[in-house]
Amino acid sequence: MTEPRALTSKELATLASQGCTAEDWTKVAVGPGFDALRVRRTHFGGAVTIGSLAGAVRGPHGIEKPAAIEDAVLIDVRAGDDCRIARVGVHIAGYDIGDGACLEDVGVLHANPGAAFGNGVAVEALNEGGGREVAMFNELSAQFAYLTCLHRYRPAVIDRLAAMAKAEAAKGSGRGTIGAGASITSVREMVDVCVGPHARIAGAASLVNGTILSAAVAPAQVGAGVVARDFIIGEGSSVTDGAILARTFVGQGCRIGKQFSAENCLFFANCEAFHGEACAVFAGPYSVTHHKSSLLIAGLFSFYNAGSGTNQSNHMYKLGPVHEGKLGRGCKTGSFAYLMWPCRAGPFSVIMGKHAGNFDTWCFPFSHIEARADGKAHMIPGLNLTTVGTVRDGAKWPSRDRRAGAVRRDRITFDVLSPFTVGLMMRGKAALAQLMETTDKAVEEVPVGGTIVKRPILRTGQKNYRNAIELYLYEQAFLRAEAAAAGGREAIREALAVPPHAVYSAEWVDIAGLLMPAGRLRDLEHTIEQGRVADAAAFGAALDAIARAYADDAWAWVVRAFREAAGGDLTDASSAALHALAVNYLAAKRKFLRLVLADAEREFEAFSRTGFGMDGGDEDAAGDFAAVRGTYDRNTFVMEMQAALDALERRVSAFKARIGAA
Repeated sequence: MTEPRALTSKELATLASQGCTAEDWTKVAVGPGFDALRVRRTHFGGAVTIGSLAGAVRGPHGIEKPAAIEDAVLIDVRAGDDCRIARVGVHIAGYDIGDGACLEDVGVLHANPGAAFGNGVAVEALNEGGGREVAMFNELSAQFAYLTCLHRYRPAVIDRLAAMAKAEAAKGSGRGTIGAGASITSVREMVDVCVGPHARIAGAASLVNGTILSAAVAPAQVGAGVVARDFIIGEGSSVTDGAILARTFVGQGCRIGKQFSAENCLFFANCEAFHGEACAVFAGPYSVTHHKSSLLIAGLFSFYNAGSGTNQSNHMYKLGPVHEGKLGRGCKTGSFAYLMWPCRAGPFSVIMGKHAGNFDTWCFPFSHIEARADGKAHMIPGLNLTTVGTVRDGAKWPSRDRRAGAVRRDRITFDVLSPFTVGLMMRGKAALAQLMETTDKAVEEVPVGGTIVKRPILRTGQKNYRNAIELYLYEQAFLRAEAAAAGGREAIREALAVPPHAVYSAEWVDIAGLLMPAGRLRDLEHTIEQGRVADAAAFGAALDAIARAYADDAWAWVVRAFREAAGGDLTDASSAALHALAVNYLAAKRKFLRLVLADAEREFEAFSRTGFGMDGGDEDAAGDFAAVRGTYDRNTFVMEMQAALDALERRVSAFKARIGAA
């Protein structure tokens, strides 16, 4: 808006004739294009500025209405060009309203001086007893929250992060804002809430002390019946259908609705939460809970899927709700799975049944952990490495990233097999081998990390891990060599060399979705302590640098791991070495794909046809099954795996031909 001007005598007369009043007309200013005929039955209090009223506004359901101000009370409001404000029950006070915004059938919109709009509110995540609080601010990332919440053993880091969060929260203080193109309709109460551009708020019951971040390419949505207090909602997210939020952060691309309630929770990129309840949850990227009877409490999750009836306890009725649990990335809990915190499960584990004890299986990823009738946990290490579900999960997460636009605050590494998970497998394999050597052969069941493993499974678990470890190491080397093969032997040699800037650490960590060598994490925290990473922007830049270094850091780890595990040199670019690499990779990948296909085929066995062909015979059951489920050979996933297997053999043959005879 250009410099506003005072109302003319003619405009004052028109406004008065149309039922408008003001505490002081000299405090009402307007911009070019202002049309007094479009302002009716409105009262102005304090300093009010109105922009152009000449065009039209596209409101809910795409219907265009004239820009106008009708039946409203505006107090200390600055309205941009071509806004529509109609039927305000109480008042709008303390807001800057962006161009083209539409506000209709609103009870009260009130912004108090100095409000922080949810910024600075402390979320008591992960531990209901406190001690892991994370202060919300608009630019909060999963990684910033993770270090703040989990690394309390680094007090200097925590103090620095707290100062950064406080500085960011201060940026959110001031007047209320309604962004350009935003739509707010049929909302009963909004107090101290900032709304970003192009957000859609329809039918919300009560929104107090929060921020709804939004953008044209990633509009946020708040729907009917929503009650939210002390909150921040990220771009591209939706909170709908009577959801209830209290002291909760919702990151980018999330979906929360269907009466879900959350208190003291953090939800990061692409989480989904419907029907159930969450309390003191740290939900890293892609955490999903869809069922009415599920309660998530005091847990750390990411890439997680909660089965119906999933439940946890964090209270042993002694010192209060002070216990907490951690499930590694990619874990699933089956229907009515119950966990008694504290527990910690390795990445990509499936947990089933009602567990009456505590366990720590962090070094045994991809495991099946099931409670027996007595509540004790029975574990099969590595069982989920070749299941259809694991393969499909790894493929679907990148394709289901709903975040749009250039700013993606949560840095995410999608790889299922990585130095992080494979490193854990190597540790788990060594632990299983040691147990086999030291356990009397007469012992049928061996205690492992609070679970029970049958003695024959010690060998099976080692085999599962060995196959996956070999596959990962060979695949990483082959992919590098294959990508460089067109450039000849020297290009392959350069591709297989470890870059000098790569950081090697035997141990890798998962920082709320971002994988990195432990050395990178130590360096990051040291720079924070020293004040060289001094604000949230610098913190984000440091994370971006770590993410960019992932491939080279991972390769440094692969080369060292292969040398230590097999005594070989993956940087050897001789014909014999490359030929052996291709042969070994083909064997490992072919074996893996065939095991996955075998797992898929079980979904088409006779037991799966139970109940099909109702009122008919066996042939009818087969026909009914084929009509509904299709056939194994024509299943989309199966065809994709078969195609991958065929392509693999062609690629390996082409690579061997390019490098010449061994």
